[in-house]
Amino acid sequence: MSQTNDNLVLLVGKAANGKSASLRNIKNPEGVLYLNCEAGKKLPFRSKFIERVITDPIKHIPQMFTAAESKPEIHTIVVDSLTYLLDMYESKYVLTLANKMEGWSNFAQFFKYLMQDLVAKSTKNVIFTAHVKDDVTDEMVRETSVPVKGSLKNNGIESYFSCVIAAKKKKLTDLEEYKSGLLTITPQEEALGF
Repeated sequence: MSQTNDNLVLLVGKAANGKSASLRNIKNPEGVLYLNCEAGKKLPFRSKFIERVITDPIKHIPQMFTAAESKPEIHTIVVDSLTYLLDMYESKYVLTLANKMEGWSNFAQFFKYLMQDLVAKSTKNVIFTAHVKDDVTDEMVRETSVPVKGSLKNNGIESYFSCVIAAKKKKLTDLEEYKSGLLTITPQEEALGF
């Protein structure tokens, strides 16, 4: 029996709300394996990460996790983003099959293999980013979640993570009352107002 990975983070937010930008200050960036699933989209900052572009979820993701385990200098694996990774899987391996039911079953199994095997057995910190969507329930309550297709939507992606962090764009005037050494406002953010 192997140990579980307690260093598992899901970083969620809407597009252009700072998910990727929040990775800027990770300690020892040279030890971060950054898996870009967003069609090679550049990070919003210069990084010293080991960057790889993922174009095939089935081939590249297991390969990258296995390679990282053999390299002690890698301390963190970032998958940016889970949303695009699953969309890529759907395009390549679900929609191309004649039997769509089989495709969706394989889709769910791929995610479970990723989380319950590759991630759970990893000795590295693992960070996934994901896009979110707001929905209003019948009780008129707004709920924010990671949209996912197939049977995975029944459990919710968030349930697989030990820590879920939301990146939200806030006006600087809304943050004035919070005085903390952890809050850093750059000159660019001051100029933009958020």
